Amino acid sequence: MEAKKSIKWEPEDFELEMNTVWSFPNRGKWATHDAKYRGNWSPYIPRNILLRYSKEEDMVLDQFVGGGTTLVEAKLLNRNIIGVDVNPVALERCKEKCTFEYENCGKVYIKHGDARKLDFVEDESIDLICTHPPYANIIEYSEDIREDLSHCKIKEFLEQMKLVAAECYRVLKKDKFCCILMGDTRQKGCVVPMSFEVMKIFIEAGFTTKEIIIKEQHNCRATGYWKTNSIKYNFLLLAHEYLFVFRK
Repeated sequence: MEAKKSIKWEPEDFELEMNTVWSFPNRGKWATHDAKYRGNWSPYIPRNILLRYSKEEDMVLDQFVGGGTTLVEAKLLNRNIIGVDVNPVALERCKEKCTFEYENCGKVYIKHGDARKLDFVEDESIDLICTHPPYANIIEYSEDIREDLSHCKIKEFLEQMKLVAAECYRVLKKDKFCCILMGDTRQKGCVVPMSFEVMKIFIEAGFTTKEIIIKEQHNCRATGYWKTNSIKYNFLLLAHEYLFVFRK
């Protein structure tokens, strides 16, 4: 009988990112990570954030926890984490992803809740926020969950992100960091700089901007329909996102 394949718990030859352009052609498949949850981020991103902006046994928050990537990385790196989402399907996936044994690991708390109103999180109780919100309604993650911000058009999404930013500021400890990955979109051939609108919202909430990181996107559709239309209508395919690191 063939022996069961052992799980690789850490990325090979990992090095902490040292500049403001991050690129991960191999998105990472160690531990329980996979790319099956649409729009989830590479585990290299939360690993870098957690190692640089937190320490072991800190309390981390991801209030758009989605597929659970941040939860897995926090557990592996001995950070305690609260993972929040409005979508019960996402939370079930998170539970599956985090049911593993690992020596000297952090505690994972999974909560059903709304990022705009985190009543169960005390003021200034969080050491790091590490999260990847939806990009308005570019990808809709549920069908009929009214609180799901992935149903919002851009204008409404930005209004709701003001409430998210206020909650981030409330729950985060002074001098600690809030890290948000955001992308842009295109309408009628022109870029809508949604990411920088979100940046302004967080600054208006009281945060200062420590870093702006450009994260290269891989596996973007550059053939067929999109390639033909980018030439026909003279627009470039968006192939990057922004990781904002805010400090309270």
